[in-house]
Amino acid sequence: MRKTFYFMLTVFLCSATFTHAGLLDNVMKGIGSPSKGEADDSTIASGLKEALSIGTEKAVNNVSQVNGYFDNQMIKILMPGKIQKVAEVLRQVGYQKEVDDFVLSMNRAAEKAAPKAKSFFVDAIKGMTFEDARGILNGGDTSATEFFKKKTHDNIYSAFKPIVSSSMDEVGVTRSYKEMMGRYETIPFMSKESVDLDHYVTTKAMDGLFYMVGQEEKKIRTDPSARVTDLLKSVFGK
Repeated sequence: MRKTFYFMLTVFLCSATFTHAGLLDNVMKGIGSPSKGEADDSTIASGLKEALSIGTEKAVNNVSQVNGYFDNQMIKILMPGKIQKVAEVLRQVGYQKEVDDFVLSMNRAAEKAAPKAKSFFVDAIKGMTFEDARGILNGGDTSATEFFKKKTHDNIYSAFKPIVSSSMDEVGVTRSYKEMMGRYETIPFMSKESVDLDHYVTTKAMDGLFYMVGQEEKKIRTDPSARVTDLLKSVFGK
């Protein structure tokens, strides 16, 4: 009787061991693997890179056309705050056209310089890691754009500024600024004011460009019609 008991106990324990081993094996197989319908890291990274490539290209194309900045009230480059008083005084004494021409010339410089940003966007997109991609996918509506800006801003600024400066010379920003300030300084009791135009226009041009990239990212995340490829549908449609 006792031998029968031990025999049955041994069979039970062996059976339980194999059963739990099978369960554990199934669990371990699932660890680290994407669930059904979930994109893997490679797909996510590729999808985000494609989204950014499409978004940046559209943004650059939009702002680099004539009036791309000037006619867009969200990114239009306005008179620098430091010389806003100068503009107001000049308008009051009959120099409205000079002020308007100056504002227009700043926007023209930004529009002309914008296409040069494409190569820097491409380089930054290529450097995105799987970890970056998954974090961005689970972030906010413009998390990719913010990541992109954080990683590339300084390098783009350094390369973008001389282009903006050259463009401003070509479209007459500096000349318009000097003429405007010269007229202002002829008015009695008006103090001299100055502003770093290269820095100001470069910064505003970049801000406007990143804003437009963010708008394109939002569309891809929230608007199914903006997912123009199967890869985008796969990543952002989940």
